[in-house]
Amino acid sequence: MNKSTLLLRILSLILCIVLGVLIGQRIAYNNRNVIYLGSDGSSREYRKFNLILEQIRENYVDTVNIDSLIERSLPLIMGELDPHSIYIPASEMEQANESIEGNFDGIGVTFNMPNDTAMVNSVIGGGPAERAGVQPGDKIVTVNDTIIAGKEIDQNAVVKMLRGKNGTKVTIGVKRIDESKLIQIPITRGKIPVKSVDVAFMLNNNTAYIKLSKFSKASHNEFVQAVQKLEKQGMSNLVFDLRGNTGGLLDQAFEIANEFLAKDNLIVYTEGRARQRQSLYANGKGSLQQISVAILIDEFTASSSEIVAGALQDNDRGHIVGRRSYGKGLVQEPVYFTDNSGIRLTVARYYTPTGRCIQKPYEGNKYEDNIEQRYLHGEFLVIDSIKQNTNERFTTPQGKDVYGGGGIMPDMFVPIDTTGVNKYFEIVSRRNLVYRFALQFTEQHRKKINSITTFDALLKFYASYNFVELFSEYAAKNGVKGSPAEIQECAELLGIHLKAYIGRNTPLDDEGLYPFIATIDNTLQKAMEMLSGGE
Repeated sequence: MNKSTLLLRILSLILCIVLGVLIGQRIAYNNRNVIYLGSDGSSREYRKFNLILEQIRENYVDTVNIDSLIERSLPLIMGELDPHSIYIPASEMEQANESIEGNFDGIGVTFNMPNDTAMVNSVIGGGPAERAGVQPGDKIVTVNDTIIAGKEIDQNAVVKMLRGKNGTKVTIGVKRIDESKLIQIPITRGKIPVKSVDVAFMLNNNTAYIKLSKFSKASHNEFVQAVQKLEKQGMSNLVFDLRGNTGGLLDQAFEIANEFLAKDNLIVYTEGRARQRQSLYANGKGSLQQISVAILIDEFTASSSEIVAGALQDNDRGHIVGRRSYGKGLVQEPVYFTDNSGIRLTVARYYTPTGRCIQKPYEGNKYEDNIEQRYLHGEFLVIDSIKQNTNERFTTPQGKDVYGGGGIMPDMFVPIDTTGVNKYFEIVSRRNLVYRFALQFTEQHRKKINSITTFDALLKFYASYNFVELFSEYAAKNGVKGSPAEIQECAELLGIHLKAYIGRNTPLDDEGLYPFIATIDNTLQKAMEMLSGGE
């Protein structure tokens, strides 16, 4: 082979390589730009996403904020998976973690905004606001010299103004009863605990009540502290209220269920395509293994709450009372990014000890069985309207049938109670007049109410007032007049709600509310009957 032929072949080879690279990157075909993606199926789609963004950045007719475009697209991608896999932008991550972490940075008050003015409802004991001298009943007029009273400012906007990083300072100007001038109160923000045990008290001489609103990092410790307090008061029966509890941390659900179950009782197991089965068993060290227990559930009881209810039900431990639970049996795993955003990705399913998955059916991020549909089907009123999946039937050790595929079905169904609810009660409730009256009454008697520290003192204070009569006059001034017969029909229900809301405004907080509500709570009353041997 002569030198000229060899040189020609080398040049031809180089030309072929160059053309191959150029054609592979961008091919002119029928006046279209075709970009080579590669042959690896797993990386092709990743590359496609990046190349689309590159094309937009380099060639789109107008300037586009690519970061904003990505932020808006990520929730749509996660939304194609299931109802609980979500993307959390950095701006929302702190708030999203508050219920799990069990604390947040702020000043430590709860407030309401009747008539466009933020009025302090309660001050968290030991928090920054209490140490600075803020009192219940104070009206917050200014925040750092910005007037917020009477400005129709959204309540969430006020929350953001009061919250801030631990150690930062904020000054609030408050109007206090009997004080003509604004009181300026500088406050150094701090860590504010978010309690998960709303209330714990004795219903009678031997039956206690604990309401848990979430499963955060401190839930088990709070629960144990509540139990220890109630045991000293004679607790031998417990009503454990998980209604409205939408879940939280799995480890906290396990720890609380463990308090009730014998050694080696299976509590829950999880399993997923990329996750091997993980089973959690009771260790036999629980302090409530011998106590009689009834767990209250409803249509908003979900996730970790269903794990606790399902663990006790499948181990034939106690009574489950109320209405069918939500049906969330999917396990989310958090993934965090360096820009402080993150995702919660479904990686497995929960299974109760008998092997049932309580996850209700869904298509994409939409549930086939939602709360509104349950209501329309009559499920809140009639047990026969609930259709159990007979293909998902399981049996407990004592032979009780339980069903998967859509929440925890209680052992004792209790419908929504409509006793005393008439048109007058519906109207005043819909217009929030009951709550507004409670706030006004509290403000008028603030000094006395702030001094009430026991439930007996609260009852003694109430003995001087006819709340239904006072409220009917208040409602009439606000455009709702009821006939004597209408008011009488709902008088008991109305009076209890008024006393409960006012009681919550005292230093007793929720312990001034729940004892009243308990007297008209038909689910709670049914649970007490079962614990006393009536059922």
